Amino acid sequence: MTSGQRAQRTGKSWISRWDPEDEGFWNSEGRPVARRNLWASIASEHIGFSVWSIWSVLVLFMLPEHGFSTTPEQKFLLLSAVTLVGAILRVPYTLAVPILGGRNWTIVSTALLLIPTGAAFFLVQNPDTPFWLMLALAATAGLGGGNFSSSMANINSYFPEREKGWALGLNAGGGNIGVATVQLVGLAVIALFTTSAGQLVPLFYAPLVLLAAWWAWRSMNNLVNVRSDIPAQLSATRDRHFWIMSLLYIGTFGSFIGTGFAFGLLLQAQFGLAPVQSAGIAVLGPVIGSLIRPVGGRMADSLGGARVTLWVFAAMTACAAVLVLAVQASQLGLFIGAFAVMFVLTGLGNGSTYKMIPSIYAAKAEDAIAAGEPREEALARTKRVSSSMLGLIGAVGALGGVAINVTFRESFAATGSTAPAFLAFGAFYLLCALVTWAVYLRKPARAPEGARTAETAAPAADAAETTTR
Repeated sequence: MTSGQRAQRTGKSWISRWDPEDEGFWNSEGRPVARRNLWASIASEHIGFSVWSIWSVLVLFMLPEHGFSTTPEQKFLLLSAVTLVGAILRVPYTLAVPILGGRNWTIVSTALLLIPTGAAFFLVQNPDTPFWLMLALAATAGLGGGNFSSSMANINSYFPEREKGWALGLNAGGGNIGVATVQLVGLAVIALFTTSAGQLVPLFYAPLVLLAAWWAWRSMNNLVNVRSDIPAQLSATRDRHFWIMSLLYIGTFGSFIGTGFAFGLLLQAQFGLAPVQSAGIAVLGPVIGSLIRPVGGRMADSLGGARVTLWVFAAMTACAAVLVLAVQASQLGLFIGAFAVMFVLTGLGNGSTYKMIPSIYAAKAEDAIAAGEPREEALARTKRVSSSMLGLIGAVGALGGVAINVTFRESFAATGSTAPAFLAFGAFYLLCALVTWAVYLRKPARAPEGARTAETAAPAADAAETTTR
């Protein structure tokens, strides 16, 4: 490290010693600092999610009587573009934390949300905007999607292994509920000012963006020992568990964010509900899924992440089958009820999968220590990698939201129904259940004595079930 880099990591916002695994340090100094950073992080991430999902509300205001000629297929494409940008930005956002510091990057990334709020304020008042320009400007809302990965990577460094399931679940759940909050704001605007006042939704968020940035500046810290090692962090993508966990997170978070964006539009396009009805019902799903996410993390702490994840995917498969029947029979009540259950399941699965990721790398650290690597070096290295993986897996998982909206668009364009889309989702959830069982729960064949290799040293089944009981 150069003297310039050392100078940048000094000052009252930087913490030089941070060892949450030391119970004495954690109980005397660490816990209050970690919690203070957690609450500010949740506020920033919450606003980020609200801005990321703002177009899931604004498309309900884009009606012919207000001069808009956008079709349902174009609206699904718009939501797909916003989701895609948010997913892509999660990669650089994750890597920005060790480079700039968690506090510093939270302030910057939060302030950047003024760009999409300004774009939304302009677009919703100008229905004659060419669709390609609307698509490009609306896509800047993806800046809010990147916040999740940097926030999770940052908070992962603050908490000990035994409390990560709950802490990460709380951080993510507090952010995820921003999907519901923005829908509540949209519902209030429709109820009070009618569908002609869509510009009030982004206007409402502009001061909240500034408030969240101020809170981060006032309350958060940077950790000196969280350093940038981009080649090492990205090298972990060569680990098979990175891609397996990415697949599972596509199934849980991708389903949450994709259906959260599309739920109101589905009610409007599939069942012909009015905007105020669509917004009123659509808000329930993201609320349920967000609030239940910390419970999924807590269940994973107690029961094991892989077990909870397997149960979730099995239930999601059955739920997708019910949604197919509901669409084919035009049963709105059954459709809403099954969707509510689906949101519960995605929330539980989001919490359980995110518990599995640091557990896998914690088990790898223990194997490295057993093989002779100094304990402090092994723990520091795997914490860097697991923090990076949380963000990068979050990026891949968010692509599932893109796939959800693209599948809805193609299904609706081809058949006028979303039943084929739900059929495809059910098949994917079944695949995820089988992968979870085969990789993380099926008992592996016993290796010969003394044949413990790097690949068998920490079987994924054991790693995923590593918990502090």
